[in-house]
Amino acid sequence: MQTNSIVIIPTYNEKENVENIIRAVTALPEGFHVLIIDDGSPDGTADIVKRLKADELPDRLFLIERSGKLGLGTAYLCGFQWAIEHQYDYVFEMDADFSHAPSDLPRLLAACADEGYDMSIGSRYVSGVNVVNWPIGRVLMSYFASKYVRLVTGLGIHDTTAGFVCYRRQVLETLELDKIRFKGYAFQIEMKFTAAKCDFKIKEVPVVFVNRTLGTSKMSGGIFSEALFGVMRLRWDGWFRKYPKKS
Repeated sequence: MQTNSIVIIPTYNEKENVENIIRAVTALPEGFHVLIIDDGSPDGTADIVKRLKADELPDRLFLIERSGKLGLGTAYLCGFQWAIEHQYDYVFEMDADFSHAPSDLPRLLAACADEGYDMSIGSRYVSGVNVVNWPIGRVLMSYFASKYVRLVTGLGIHDTTAGFVCYRRQVLETLELDKIRFKGYAFQIEMKFTAAKCDFKIKEVPVVFVNRTLGTSKMSGGIFSEALFGVMRLRWDGWFRKYPKKS
């Protein structure tokens, strides 16, 4: 099944992974396109992407280079705007480090394209705790962060901080992306919270999250702090902000 879909992958110093992740995604029969958003990686990540685009994937691989580390959320917002302008029907978020299995992309796509959902989430927690090779402290922090978000916001999603997502274009066109304010983990929460407030149908698709084996994690304590306090502001907004509704 060929679909008009693009997978957005933000990168910073991912030379060990970027070629392999691009090849794995583009090898799938669904014909996914890939958009790399590189934040000025000094290790040459962007050069690898340029070579692959020129030599093998001129019509399916795209690159936006930014001047520095501007935040995960701003990278995705940049990619979303690009995908809307280029009229992709389905737009994905995905990590570069194989923590999200490319083989799960068709399942996320099917939830939207075949089952009628507006947004699908590759969920680590909808069917237990499906995380491999993470330190137990980080597993517990992530798991209970999602529990905390559900408690504070009332959002009925088990994996609120998941970064493996498929959106129908209409979702991104409706969400008022210029009002999305958070950059780290809270960005993922804010996107899901806003989509739910706009009455979009959301499905969690169970996936197994595998910790990276190559390269260095970009996670920091500040990212979790943003999520901790950001959800309080989301709840406040939920009481007083008027959200656009699914048409």
